[in-house]
Amino acid sequence: MPLYLSKFSYTPQTWARLISNPEDRRVAAQAYIESVGGKLHGFWYAFGTHDGFTLWEAPDDVSMAAVALALSGGGAISSLETTVLLTVDETLDALRKAAQVQYRAPGT
Repeated sequence: MPLYLSKFSYTPQTWARLISNPEDRRVAAQAYIESVGGKLHGFWYAFGTHDGFTLWEAPDDVSMAAVALALSGGGAISSLETTVLLTVDETLDALRKAAQVQYRAPGT
């Protein structure tokens, strides 16, 4: 199954709710991805531009998009960016296929 790296930030209201009632959000994240047949591989909080990171496995892009849409529409997250991760073998396959693409630079 494909892997996905998500970067997210909570709204100030979400942080306020978590401060007044701390909870382990990994439990919720795990339930969300399992509802589409996936798996949560990791959940981390961070300092910086994003409040946290998750590493998910999902059956396909549509399933991961469904989870991302549900999270984005829930109101607790102010931003969510998800990146599809490729294995080294998948990247090698892509490199081999790229050699077959007849790319022409603009203006040449």
